[in-house]
Amino acid sequence: MSDIPALEGILKEMHSVPGVSDAVLVSRSGMHIAGAVPQGAHAETFVAMFAILLGAAETATSELKERLDNVVVELESSKILIINDGPKAIFVLRTSRAANVDSVRAEIARFSKRVEEHL
Repeated sequence: MSDIPALEGILKEMHSVPGVSDAVLVSRSGMHIAGAVPQGAHAETFVAMFAILLGAAETATSELKERLDNVVVELESSKILIINDGPKAIFVLRTSRAANVDSVRAEIARFSKRVEEHL
């Protein structure tokens, strides 16, 4: 059983990463695990569609025989970074448009093991 309070605390810590404004943990099947979706977004739709998006990207790139690490969706004033966090979950992060994706990804990697311990 997942330790939701611990996961919520870790996701709140992720807001300290420069550029990150929202952090959500989603199951690979598209269910919300922890974190708050951006204000105004329908939670179930938001988490399910990003899990589907990552799955579609994995399928589309599977012939390349390389592991997909992340997907970036660039919006008018922000970015959504979808990061594969192992077999159970994915991170969905909303960042500023100016955020450096490689820097954010490197910072988020340090949270990954702690998240896995609580899933």
